[in-house]
Amino acid sequence: MKTNPTKPPGYESKPANYFEYSRPEMLPFIPSNCKRVLDVGCGKGHFGETLKRSRSIEVWGIEPVATAAAEAATKLDHVIEGVFTSEADLPLESFDGIVFNDVLEHLFDPAAALKLAQKLLRPGGVVVASIPNIRHFLALWELIVRKDWRYTDSGILDRTHLRFFTQKSILTLFADCDFKVERIEGISPFWGGTSRKWLPYKILNALTFNAIADMKYLQFAVVAQPLRKV
Repeated sequence: MKTNPTKPPGYESKPANYFEYSRPEMLPFIPSNCKRVLDVGCGKGHFGETLKRSRSIEVWGIEPVATAAAEAATKLDHVIEGVFTSEADLPLESFDGIVFNDVLEHLFDPAAALKLAQKLLRPGGVVVASIPNIRHFLALWELIVRKDWRYTDSGILDRTHLRFFTQKSILTLFADCDFKVERIEGISPFWGGTSRKWLPYKILNALTFNAIADMKYLQFAVVAQPLRKV
């Protein structure tokens, strides 16, 4: 395991289980022809481990928290402790897929990360990302109705988030970075069971002829390919 000691603010105070999500819902978004994948912000390596169990694939990881990176190194093929920058000693044009599972919103410059990913991808390679949806109904309900914007330890208003995205702004980000979005889908719909909180959403969505359908999703999953310039 190679080391790049720079860490983003706030990560050292995260609870241990923050780095343990396996994200099985993201597995179908990894193209079947991917042979080598880089998991950015791999945590303890649970997603990469699950991916390796599901198919024959080589998984690299990069993770800024030392304890999480050390555990990931026991699960993945190669792990770097550090942040995703050009100084991370990652090989150019070497990956079929680069994964950002709830990572881009933690970065000062998500566009710079996507541009670096372009250099690391092989021709035909893709970026796969999961990005929280700030237009989620409960987040807007808190803001508009309760007039509150309260940061939490995790979730859409995670206090370590530096950027916030909607489905539309996700598409803009990738387009501005010269990517073609091949697939974007809402994931992790949260209805709150039979909670009355969702009744206003259902009424508004019906009255607007499904115009706010995106507001039921906690995240959007994206698959995007660089537009190779001649």
